[in-house]
Amino acid sequence: MSQQQTDNAGVEISVGYFFATPVAAVMLPNAEAINADLRARVLAQRKREPGKNASNRGGWHSAEPTENWAAESAQAIVSAGEEVANQMTMDRQGTYFRPRWESRAWANINGPGDANDFHYHPGSFWSGTYYVDDGGCAADASLGGEFEIMDPRGTGVAMHDPSLVMADGAQNSGGTTMTFTPRSGLLLLFPAWLQHQVRPYYGDRERISFAFNLSRAV
Repeated sequence: MSQQQTDNAGVEISVGYFFATPVAAVMLPNAEAINADLRARVLAQRKREPGKNASNRGGWHSAEPTENWAAESAQAIVSAGEEVANQMTMDRQGTYFRPRWESRAWANINGPGDANDFHYHPGSFWSGTYYVDDGGCAADASLGGEFEIMDPRGTGVAMHDPSLVMADGAQNSGGTTMTFTPRSGLLLLFPAWLQHQVRPYYGDRERISFAFNLSRAV
């Protein structure tokens, strides 16, 4: 995308905006039924396995493959993510491309004080996060638990001047990160290489999310 601008001396300037990072946010229309079923399955699975440590600081991260216990509700979320990915994926010639996706999914439960450190998902193309139960975050911003993405432009973060903002032709807060408030039924899809974290959650309920990676099946 480019724009033509003219400075005070009448000189025409061509400004291009490159390397945008796509992040999709979708509310699933059938979320209530999916969430009720998946919430029960996630809580039951936590009783069966201790989980594992990944990016999580506290909380529970499932270890056993979700296809063994999460059934149709989990597949509905992954399928929705694949459909969004199909609308955001092109080949090198700029033609929309529908690859056969291979997925890996897991569940997370965060209680009071739990969080996830900044990380990314190597070996995948898209990553997704879906909120089964936002723990009250959507109604009360003081509970935290926001999904946060980091500006991926490398040294741009190190050279950031908090008093200045580049005119980038889009809505830009001028910060080095952006946040999304959890909301039950919300699906986020983003490039797997994008650094992201979950801020500490301060609610007194359990905040449940379901995450997945998509890679092109060989």
